[in-house]
Amino acid sequence: MKYQKLAFLKSGSPKSEEAYNILLSKYENHAPEEADVIVALGGDGFLLQVLHTYPHLDIPIFGMNRGTLGFLLNEYKDDVDLLERINHSKDIHLCPISVDIEDDQGEHYHYKAYNEVSVIRYSGQSANLKIAVNGKTMLEALHADGVLVSTPAGSTAYNFSAHGPIIPLNSNLLALTPVSPFRPRRWKGALLPDNVTIEITNLDPVKRPIGAAADSKEVKNAVRAKVWQDKNDMRHLLFDQDQSLEERILIEQFNV
Repeated sequence: MKYQKLAFLKSGSPKSEEAYNILLSKYENHAPEEADVIVALGGDGFLLQVLHTYPHLDIPIFGMNRGTLGFLLNEYKDDVDLLERINHSKDIHLCPISVDIEDDQGEHYHYKAYNEVSVIRYSGQSANLKIAVNGKTMLEALHADGVLVSTPAGSTAYNFSAHGPIIPLNSNLLALTPVSPFRPRRWKGALLPDNVTIEITNLDPVKRPIGAAADSKEVKNAVRAKVWQDKNDMRHLLFDQDQSLEERILIEQFNV
């Protein structure tokens, strides 16, 4: 077998606690730094948390759903050989997007996002944003609740709820999606190649403050967010052969 040593991590929910105890009665638990695979027991949010917690470990993650939706996780099973299941799984590569956020004090914050970078209004007024791609201004002023930059893996999450497109996993695209746009009304967003740099600037930070977030990391009173993707930064998720992430994203486009 390729993988032998497992590190079990739990979200802390009752369902994850129960699964954790059952699996530890059957398999040896190793520290993540000593394991071949991390087994994440929780929901999609917990899987993202694990990805952000162990970026330095070049080992795959096999998630099992002990949360709600579990789009990024496999079905939970404790009545099959887990090691055999993992060793017959499919390896999916995820590249996060990076963001440099500048706040109104001139401080810079650098984060990564596996789902999306969101820029959202913080007041009762719409945000007033300028959008540039590779240094060229594409929208002089977007009046909206905000705007999202989504990865293919995250395109079925917040991006889809904001009426953005679902992106096939290996399409080398990013989705730029407005949230409740007021002007220009007809702008529905853009699909961009993943080798561009997207810059979102708050044109009125005093009267129309915004926040910028990368997955769960948030900066208040942001004035600028610069987003790009580094192809050299790659993480591995393992999926059952009959539940691959590519297949799920494909099917999701036909769900009504």
